Amino acid sequence: MISEFFLMKGYGIYVWSAFIFTMISFFFLYNITKNQYIKEKNKFIAKFGTLNSERAAFAKSQKINKEILSNTSRI
Repeated sequence: MISEFFLMKGYGIYVWSAFIFTMISFFFLYNITKNQYIKEKNKFIAKFGTLNSERAAFAKSQKINKEILSNTSRI
């Protein structure tokens, strides 16, 4: 019964290879996105990490910074 599930009447090799390819692609896409996010977050913290109140208000008013700040609890 389990071998029938894996073989899928002769189509198993196509189904499972497509499934594995998709999972590997998702894994690499996730890692690339995560690394880019970390890099941008570190650049933001390096630039705006120690702010006075005037610069903090300016940073919060910018659209791109609002998106970043919504995900960061340290600032």
